[in-house]
Amino acid sequence: MRIGTGINYSGGFADSVADIVELEKVGLDIAFVPEAYSFDAVSQLGYLAAKTERVQLASGIFQIYTRTPSLTAMTAAGLDFVSGGRFTLGLGASGPQVIEGFHGVKYDAPLARTREIVEICRQVWRRERVVHEGKHYTIPLPPEQGTGLGKPLKLINHPVRERIPILLAALGPKNVALTAELAEGWEPIFFHPEKANDVWGESLAEGKAKRDPALGELDVFAGPALAIGDDVEHLLDQVRPHLALYIGGMGARGNNFYNTLAQRYGFEAEAKQIQDLYLDGKKDEAAAAVPLELLRAISLVGPASYVKERVAAFAEAGVTTLVVSPLQPGREARLDAVAKLKEIVG
Repeated sequence: MRIGTGINYSGGFADSVADIVELEKVGLDIAFVPEAYSFDAVSQLGYLAAKTERVQLASGIFQIYTRTPSLTAMTAAGLDFVSGGRFTLGLGASGPQVIEGFHGVKYDAPLARTREIVEICRQVWRRERVVHEGKHYTIPLPPEQGTGLGKPLKLINHPVRERIPILLAALGPKNVALTAELAEGWEPIFFHPEKANDVWGESLAEGKAKRDPALGELDVFAGPALAIGDDVEHLLDQVRPHLALYIGGMGARGNNFYNTLAQRYGFEAEAKQIQDLYLDGKKDEAAAAVPLELLRAISLVGPASYVKERVAAFAEAGVTTLVVSPLQPGREARLDAVAKLKEIVG
């Protein structure tokens, strides 16, 4: 099992890079750079590539609506080049609040768009002349839609790899099935090991039945909070506002993917309460309403012996990479937590 972590998109980037450089020394395997509505991830990934030597790098995530498929492929190839073949392309649909509210782009057809983007990216990386006719993307444009001057082109540069790993962030049944069919990796959110098969097992099986064997086994990236020690459970309170934001505030009533996930985990009443409080502007109360049972289940917080048991539960549920968020303050504490986890996973 690999260990990863993500950069805090609202924090100090220079400090975060310094953390990754030190975490690399204690065994960190992969670092994720998010792209929500903060700084772009591309410039940060390029900078991080120059500052590190071994650790794998990933976008976590590029939103599928904000770049053309060919630009996404070019960007991934460029990041793979500057990192010496260490890049993983993380893609996801994000949600209407970010896509429409910040970018002003219509949020529609995430499944069909994702399939077409993956197909086009792999064409570009193979240096084929890009020809694609789909419902959402047509390359090149036909004369009746363009100037009539467009012709198929291929990438000028030779990529380091013709198949850069693609990781898809997916929650819904159809999205997860698509991921298991097409991608090298899957990134769920708020992964609950004991409930994961009930929620996603059928979709994963459906997708894997169509999977190209050349893709290998599906890598599963879970993102637990991390704190190892005898008196650390109180640190779970730090996770409450994050869950409240997603379960309560990422979408309207009846249109919030994360709220639906909490309900599918068995927290129907709690999810409704969190959303009602959050949308009424009572964010602190919404955070307080996040069930401790859910916080414990999706986290690695407790004594080393307990964390070892939880790591085993994540592994049993199919997780191959733990993308942890250390909760203890200070760089030394974060380094210590990751080093201890490295000892546990072996």
